[in-house]
Amino acid sequence: MTDSATIAETEDAAGTITVLYFAWLRERTGTGEETMNLPRGVRTVGALIDWLIARGPGHAAAFASRQTVRCAVNQDFAGPEAPVGPGDEVAFFPPVTGG
Repeated sequence: MTDSATIAETEDAAGTITVLYFAWLRERTGTGEETMNLPRGVRTVGALIDWLIARGPGHAAAFASRQTVRCAVNQDFAGPEAPVGPGDEVAFFPPVTGG
């Protein structure tokens, strides 16, 4: 079962995105999935992270050490400069190691 939180619409929204959190990011944010309206000024992964951090202490804790967070936009690995827009799925997860 997927945890889901819906953020109320804002006047300055560009469109809806889905944000997924895995492992300790899920624990710190308190959710595995959020469907939210993307503010118009948020156009990159880095800007999305900045906006998420400002939402509250759980999100701030999740992204406190950005170098330990990986991202995928629409299931493709993405860096901080990668674009995000309406309809996108953005996933945040810790680095993956194999053995």
